[in-house]
This record gives sequence, structure tokens and C-alpha cells, in this order.
Amino acid sequence: MSTGVTISSISDYAILGCGSVGYAVAEELVEQGKDVFIVDQDESRVESLRDQDLDARTADIREPAVGELVGDRDVVLILASDVESNKRAVEHIRDGGGNQFIVARASDPVSGDELSELGADIVINPSSVIAESALRALESGELEYNAGKLAELVEETSTRLAIITQDSPDPDSIASAAALQAIADHLGVESDIIYLGDVGHQENRAFVNLLGIDLVQWDEIEDHSTYDTVALVDHATSTEMDLPVDIVIDHNETESEYEPEFVDIRPNMSSTSTIMTKYIQEFDMNVSEEVATALLYGIRAETLDFKRDTTPADLTAAAYLYPFANHDTLEQVESPSMSPETLDVLAEAITNRDVQGSHLVSNAGFVRDREALTQAASHLLNLEGVTTTAVFGIADETIFLAGRSKDIRINIGKVLDDAYGEIGETAGHSTQASAEIPLGIFTGIEISEDTRDTLLELTEEAVKRTLFDAMGVEGGNEGSNGS
Repeated sequence: MSTGVTISSISDYAILGCGSVGYAVAEELVEQGKDVFIVDQDESRVESLRDQDLDARTADIREPAVGELVGDRDVVLILASDVESNKRAVEHIRDGGGNQFIVARASDPVSGDELSELGADIVINPSSVIAESALRALESGELEYNAGKLAELVEETSTRLAIITQDSPDPDSIASAAALQAIADHLGVESDIIYLGDVGHQENRAFVNLLGIDLVQWDEIEDHSTYDTVALVDHATSTEMDLPVDIVIDHNETESEYEPEFVDIRPNMSSTSTIMTKYIQEFDMNVSEEVATALLYGIRAETLDFKRDTTPADLTAAAYLYPFANHDTLEQVESPSMSPETLDVLAEAITNRDVQGSHLVSNAGFVRDREALTQAASHLLNLEGVTTTAVFGIADETIFLAGRSKDIRINIGKVLDDAYGEIGETAGHSTQASAEIPLGIFTGIEISEDTRDTLLELTEEAVKRTLFDAMGVEGGNEGSNGS
């Protein structure tokens, strides 16, 4: 409903029904310098309010005359504990042509819907408000407890901390590790950020280089026993290591045989960077520009710039980090130059594209940098009429596949899982996903120079057919390259 009220210019309020809730609101508004007019049917209560120099009048808010009483007010807050009285008040104000902004108190979702139908602009349910407040207090208390436990573990048992990222770390994993390293430094403990695979995606490499984040490859460490404490941060896989794990912090549930002393896994948050930002705040640290920039980018990357599975916690964390981050660096990270290898993969993917309706599948052939597949899949999503892409290539006797989708009817993560979940490894979300399939499952042919072309043909046919079938496209092996 359009009330014609400009919220920022509101100065005149009316409160109908001034019990404990109404009185608390009135006190706050008066403290803010607002003009507050109170209506309540309890004469003794009204007298008490007047004794406190409040403008109050005795009247029954269920009567039609209530509309005239508040006719000159910008906002009317109807806060009686009796919901039926609140309904009548809303009804009389609207029937009398009142265009005030109305906030009304409900007792449950049903009465809330009824108040909205009668013309209330905002409906509040005290039970829900109390529950939300209790949950926020619980979350705050839990964070305080976890921060204390984490500090105790790191300070008392650690002389050197190993912070392990994902095997091929993405921005969320790298940023979360950098934040934990900053916390360790704050606690006076040395640490290293370690990865077990490779930093492949150009955007991730630019991210690490521009922010000066020092990563150490696991295989390059001569003596792993140097580390007496090990933390897994945003570690989506359960790679086995020859060290016990003491700390696990993640926003995804993971399956592993580790029995860490400290675990903080929060599926209700969209990124581990959000969790680590909360810890930075709890430790009352001065967050550096590099860590703030990393965490902000980690949140943005994991939520697709706040367009996917974003929670209030992600938004408040980002708002906290925003003033401390270097936005010129963020822009450079988001627009890295394209390597010759990526350009070759993209050219091959464009040439070999097979488009069925709005779905595109392409074979990029034999690749050296498998992360180039993800960039190719993203670039091809910009083609006119294309809403879902899948680009695959062969490396290390494995078929690597990257999928992207902007079609709300398709969950590309589920598509890849349906297609390859039983024969390979898949991971991802509704808008982006990946798969790794052992090459022998499709061909049974040993790779050699003589068999490369045959392998490519057999793989292309099998992968395309399986993918298009999983997407629900008929005749996927009879497609066109769109030219």
C-alpha cells in the first residue's frame, strides 16, 4: 500500500494501546525527539503517562472515532495486546480514508495475514521478535565461547600452526586461511598457509599475487612434523595427511575420519569468509587492508556477488569489511588478463560448441590448465540465447568438466551429479559446478600419441550424450555448432 509518507521526514507518531511494548516504543521515540501521541482505554495508565509529561488520551481503539484522533499523524503504531482490538483500529483508520503508515501488532501468522489484508503496512509478532533476539544472543554467546576455545587451543598447544586450504584453493578458502593466519599472529603464534594441489584459476592466482598472500605447497615442506597444530579451513575435501587435525572451520558439512578438538561448521552461512570475519570482530582485531580485501572478495565470490544463497550474516560481514578493503585491488582481481593457454581453450570451446536450445556443451580437447575450462564455461554463458554451458577437456587421464548456468529451472550441480555422480567426483551449486571422471570408464583405451584422436572422438560423443540427457535435451548427439 502506498501511504504517501516519506519515512525519513517522519516526526509525528501515534501509539494505540500502550502496554509494556507500547511504552518501550514511546520512550525510544521521545528520546529521539519525536512528537508522540498515545491512546489507551485504561484511565489509570493514561494518568500515569501524563504524569511523565507524555501526550496521552483515554479512548477505546476499537471505536470508529479512533481514525479522527490520529488523522494528523504520519505513523500509527497499533500495539495493544488484544489483536482483535488492533484489527478494528486498522479497519477504522483505513475505512476513514486515512493514509498513515500503519505498524500493527499480531499474535501469530494468521492474525498477521488478517492485519495485512485490513491495511497494515508492517505487521510485527512479539513472539517472533523475541525468538529472533534470543537466537542472535545465542549466536553471539556461541561465537564468544568458540573464540575463547580457539584462542586457548592455539596459544597453549601451538608453536607453529599449519593452516590447510582446499586442495586447489578458491578465493573463499584462501581468504579464510589468511584470516586465521592473522588471528594466529594476533595470538603470538607463527603459522603457514598450505595447499595440497595447485592454484590453477587465473583469477585465484591474481588474487594471491595482488594481495601478497604467502602459500606453501604441501609437497615442498621437508618436515611436516614442524607443525604441532593443524587447521582445515574451508576444506571441502577430506584429503588424508600424515598429521592429526586439531581445528576445522567451514561452511559446508564434510565427511572425514578426523577427530579435531575444535570444530565450527555453519551451513547456515554462505561462505567460510563470513565465519572468519565474525572471529576477526570477536577478537577485536585491527583488520589489515589485505585480509579485509581477501575476506570481502571471498564472500562475494562464494555468493556470486550476493546473488546466490546470501544470508544476513554474509551482508553484515561484507558491510563491516567494506571500509577496510582496497577496492582497486578487488577490481584487478575480478578482471585478470587471459593467459595464452586459457585463450586457446576458449577458442577450442567456441569452435566445438554444440548448442541444443539454450544449452551448450563443448569439448576443449587435451588441456594443460584445467582451470581454463571454468573460464571458458563462464565466457560461453554470455553467448546470445545460451543459459547453461558445460565445457570439458582431458588432462592426466581424467575428463575434467566445468558447468555454469543462469537458468533458474536448472541446477547445474544436480545435472552433473545425475550424469557422473556414480562414476566420478562432482561438486558445485545451482549456478556453477564441476566434475572429474576417470577417462578409462568411457573408453577403456590406454592413452598414447596414436590413440589421442580416437580418445577425443569417443569421449566427446559419450560426454555430450550423457550431459544432454541429464539436462533433459533429446537428440543431444545431433546438435549444431551454432555457426
